[in-house]
Amino acid sequence: QVRLVESGGGLVQAGGSLRLSCAASGRTFSSYAMGWFRQAPGKAREFVAAISWSGRSTSYADSVKGRFTISRDNAKNTVYLQMNSLKPEDTAVYYCAATISVVVVLTDWEYKYWGQGTQVTVSS
Repeated sequence: QVRLVESGGGLVQAGGSLRLSCAASGRTFSSYAMGWFRQAPGKAREFVAAISWSGRSTSYADSVKGRFTISRDNAKNTVYLQMNSLKPEDTAVYYCAATISVVVVLTDWEYKYWGQGTQVTVSS
C-alpha cells in the first residue's frame, strides 16, 4: 500500500512558476514508476509527465514539454513537478500516481495508487 500526498499548488499569474511535490509513504518508493496527471473542469483527466523508478527515463505531454520538469528523490520518497511559463490552460487539479514498474508509465489506467490532488490556478 502506498499513500500519496500532493502539495505546492496555488494561484499564480501567467508566466509564473510553481513546484508541486508528491510525498509517498512506504519503504519501496524506489520500486514505483511515478506520474503526474491533471483534470480541468469539465474535461477528462490527462497525462502530464512520468518518470521511471530510477529517474533515468522521463516522458511529457506535448502541451507541457519544455516548460515542465518531473524529477524524484528516492531518499525522500518524493516526486516533483517543476512548472515554468505557466499558462491559463494549465489550470487544473494535479494528481500524482504510482505503480510498480521498471519503465515509464503513460496511461492512467496502469497506475494503482493516486493522491487526492492539488489545485493549480493560472490567471491571465
